[in-house]
Amino acid sequence: MLSVHYIQKGLLFHKPLHSIDTLLQKLRDSLAITLVHFYPLAGRFSSQTTENPKSYSVFVDCNNSPGAGFIYATSDLCLADIVGPKYVPLIVHSLFDHHRAVNHDGHTMSLLSVQVTELVDGIFIGLSMNHAMGDGTSFWKFFKSWSEIFQAEESNKNGDLCLKNPPVLQRYIPQGYGPLFRLSYSHPDEFIRPYDSPILKERIFCFSSETIRTLKAKINKVCGTTSISSFQSLTAVIWRCITRARNLPLEQETSCRLSADYRARMYPPLPKDYLGNCVSAVRTAAKAGELMENDIGWAALKVHQVVAEQTSEKVSQMIEKWLKSPFIYHIDRLFEPMSVMMGSSPRFDKYGSEFGMGKALTLRSGYAHKFDGKVTAYPGREGGGSIDLEVCLVPEFMEALESDEEFMTLV
Repeated sequence: MLSVHYIQKGLLFHKPLHSIDTLLQKLRDSLAITLVHFYPLAGRFSSQTTENPKSYSVFVDCNNSPGAGFIYATSDLCLADIVGPKYVPLIVHSLFDHHRAVNHDGHTMSLLSVQVTELVDGIFIGLSMNHAMGDGTSFWKFFKSWSEIFQAEESNKNGDLCLKNPPVLQRYIPQGYGPLFRLSYSHPDEFIRPYDSPILKERIFCFSSETIRTLKAKINKVCGTTSISSFQSLTAVIWRCITRARNLPLEQETSCRLSADYRARMYPPLPKDYLGNCVSAVRTAAKAGELMENDIGWAALKVHQVVAEQTSEKVSQMIEKWLKSPFIYHIDRLFEPMSVMMGSSPRFDKYGSEFGMGKALTLRSGYAHKFDGKVTAYPGREGGGSIDLEVCLVPEFMEALESDEEFMTLV
């Protein structure tokens, strides 16, 4: 993950009635306590290199570090400026620290940084976390833990600020390997490839719990099964509709990837609170003509099958292959043009972090990891199985998707 961006996600709240200075102090204090539990995130990267043989290793130095970042900013933006426009405005990117930073920059930049932006009538809490330190599960685990400690400080004055489910910091290292993994490079210029996003339209599409339930039932009935999940059903729809919006040649292959969490799929399983990266982008593919000629159940089965194939044996094989020939992820090499990538998960409790301000109005993300065909899944604010999708497409394809009847009747 050293050559891709930090994870950047944030929550938008109504401005609290009490003073901003009080809120900021409580946020800082609770952040400091949370970092005691997640202390690697307060460190910095350090490297070891050798020339003969050529090798490069990165580790976290928790001793020689100025700590995590905390920024207070002000803006003349209003809540309506963020939630009102049809497309997510680019100004949202400024609500996060570490803009365009890649994870290798953790040698000089904080591994975790919070930016609290005071709007005219709201508060935005933007969190940037080094993706080499953890995946989406780890990211939202930290966010929720910080809120839990904030709330505990509000109600508990006796200093008992233990987490109900603390993170598991012990690193997973396969037998016979480690503790350092040596990459066959001598300088970061050999494997760091900065990525610039194209000009994109970004829009949040909301799907009600009733729509999701109906879609799942319909697809399972068509396929004669009960095993296709709500998210797999919705993924099949978005893959098919984006492919149609692109008007691809019938013989052109198009792929669909989903982020798969491997914690529970490994044997023995890793703890669900494991702090680190335990995720992969699993892939299925089809010719554009096949997607269009077959019904939605055909696409949903392909999506379901590739997820079901992620057994402990397959995960072990993937890890073993990487250990024998380590590689660095690069967005422009991993994701083919005209593909769809379903990132994050609607299962994460993203609205569970309240910081004494009640339930957030909405979620937003920064510049990181955005390209044509990137879709990020959030739980819907209404709960109950509703799902919001943050869709990034070049303007031409976004316009075509918005004219797609199959897709828009579900929105």
